[in-house]
Amino acid sequence: MTNNINISLPSDRLIEAQLLLLLQLKPSHGYELIQRLNDSDFTLGEVDPATVYRHLRRMDKDELVKSHWETGPSGPGRRLYTITNNGEALLGQWTESIRHQKEKLEKFIKIYEQYNS
Repeated sequence: MTNNINISLPSDRLIEAQLLLLLQLKPSHGYELIQRLNDSDFTLGEVDPATVYRHLRRMDKDELVKSHWETGPSGPGRRLYTITNNGEALLGQWTESIRHQKEKLEKFIKIYEQYNS
């Protein structure tokens, strides 16, 4: 009997890395970052906007990103986020960690496939 269990990797932990990568590609407003995350292949389903903004506030406080208010001709002001040198260094560490985890997962799959073929 097979149980249909919803198993997924912890994507909430990876939001920081995903945000840093998106900001390295292009400075963005929070709402735009949420849209870009939802449109990417990084996440499973829709991201929680409150989670994204919580991460952005903490990352700003930790000097991984910097933000400033932009006022446009219409509508309220919005924060524009950019990655800092500290954020770029952490993104490099995230990338190495993800690469290492990918290698472990590939080994897991290889052993499983050898046993089940």
